[in-house]
Amino acid sequence: MSQSPRIAGLQVYRRLASYSLRYWPYLSFAILGLLIGAITQPMFAYIMGPLLDKAILQRDPEVIAWLPLGIMGIFLLRGVAMFVSGYFMGLVGRSVVQQIRGDVFNHLLRLPVPYFQQHSAGSLLSHLTFYTDQLATAATRGITVLIQETATIIGLLALMFYRSWQLSLGLLIILPLITIVILYATKRLRRLSQHVQNSMGEVTQISNELVQGYKVVRIFNGEQYESQRFKQANEHNMQLEMKRLLTELLSTPLVQFLVAVALAAIVYIATRESTLETLSPGIFMSFILAMIMLLTPLRNLTQLNGQLQRGIAAGESIFQLLDEPAEVDTGTRHLEGCAGRVEFKNVGFSYPNMDKLVLKNISFTVNPGQKIALVGRSGSGKTTLVNLLVRFYDYQTGQIELDGLSLPELRLQDLRRQIAYVGQDIVLFNDTIRNNIAYGEMQSAPLARIRAAAEAAHALEFIEQLPQGLDTVIGDNGVLLSGGQRQRLAIARAILSEAPILILDEATSALDTESERHIKAGLEHLLQGRTTFMIAHRLSTIENADCILVMHDGEIIESGTHTELLSLNGQYARLHAMQFSESAPV
Repeated sequence: MSQSPRIAGLQVYRRLASYSLRYWPYLSFAILGLLIGAITQPMFAYIMGPLLDKAILQRDPEVIAWLPLGIMGIFLLRGVAMFVSGYFMGLVGRSVVQQIRGDVFNHLLRLPVPYFQQHSAGSLLSHLTFYTDQLATAATRGITVLIQETATIIGLLALMFYRSWQLSLGLLIILPLITIVILYATKRLRRLSQHVQNSMGEVTQISNELVQGYKVVRIFNGEQYESQRFKQANEHNMQLEMKRLLTELLSTPLVQFLVAVALAAIVYIATRESTLETLSPGIFMSFILAMIMLLTPLRNLTQLNGQLQRGIAAGESIFQLLDEPAEVDTGTRHLEGCAGRVEFKNVGFSYPNMDKLVLKNISFTVNPGQKIALVGRSGSGKTTLVNLLVRFYDYQTGQIELDGLSLPELRLQDLRRQIAYVGQDIVLFNDTIRNNIAYGEMQSAPLARIRAAAEAAHALEFIEQLPQGLDTVIGDNGVLLSGGQRQRLAIARAILSEAPILILDEATSALDTESERHIKAGLEHLLQGRTTFMIAHRLSTIENADCILVMHDGEIIESGTHTELLSLNGQYARLHAMQFSESAPV
């Protein structure tokens, strides 16, 4: 897996803050509530002065009258402020997560094919689920605690300096040590949070593989192996979580102990006779209460550090993904339709980070409406060749032209609108049959056309037997259908598109003999006038192709019709004889 450059923590938080600022009206209400709530703590510590000096010692009736109302007013104000800040900060946080999750999903739609091959499905799914949930903590809990507790500390410190600036100077001695502890914990927590996220991606990946490959697991008795894999990944995740938790838990009491040392020193100084002479009991109590109150916001800020580092580590991973360059689309030419003439001119291609050429000097021309078959052993370059045609990859040398236009000149959407594809690995969605056939830009297709495509693909007969017909939901990747039924839906989707170019990659491989006969008859009729590329391992399916290209080690070594290639007695003839002997009755 490729490693993207690290993003600084401050830069991550700035980008996260930029999302929050999009909802500045709500954020303003939340911050106002936080600040009002923070002020109530120094107010309560301040009121202890007149409570002890005037209400209890001097029995001042005026103070006794307003003091209870003042205490109730402070807590009422605090309750309202906390509700307002909690609601609006929660609204901002969930809005930010929704926005970022949408940005990640939409960016995944635009990322090039190699990115998906270099990153596991579990890792990519973690970005949409686990990582964004971690960001929710940073976006809500982080800002809430940071603003509220910082304002509380400032208010309490101001009160302490107001009551006795001489005693308050003792706190300044301990601040450098607290700063050192927090900086060390910050660095370690961020590193551990990054490792936790990576391990969580591994857990998600193994789980995803089990869900996708449960049949293989059971057939080959892989339960114990998969259980052991998951156990190791799960234990590794737990070990990293405990290291992170240990760092977080040790840093908090250490900071509190340092504050307690300062508190003890101040109490010792404050109880000296010379000091007591200058402080009334109420002022002294107000000062000590303010100092004790400092412990809670300091503890919350220290604990917040761990939460923020998890959020920042998640943000780093998410923003690295968002910074990945999208699929290159420099084309400026619009293409409403095409005749379907395709020409390869000395095309050479190698995969990223690989020196070996996968395709070498590929040259051939396909005229509109022709059926071209690609045959050869596995790894000969057949699928790679058609992937270049739809620009899943860009070739390094040579030229590919569509109706005389170079592929990079065309806008990607316009190019792909001219091509329909049916592959070996059928992809269906957890949706209705109707929406799986009329997918993407074909959503507005009339019902009659959808039914005609399904009938042509020999799918209508089983669709009409389902309880809801075309409106039947077929489950994850069409799990409720047989392999042949799934493949027929994919063929119906390609037929409905009416694209002038069609790519069939073993499109009839999963069909039974009777269904395959009907499909082949339907395709022969419907594909008239459409340029068709057929990748086939079963040579019996491509005998009627206008031209067969035989590939070996990334090169075209033979080309011609079925009859012409058999007469050459070369590679194609050997492959044909091998398959014929294998299929001969015993």
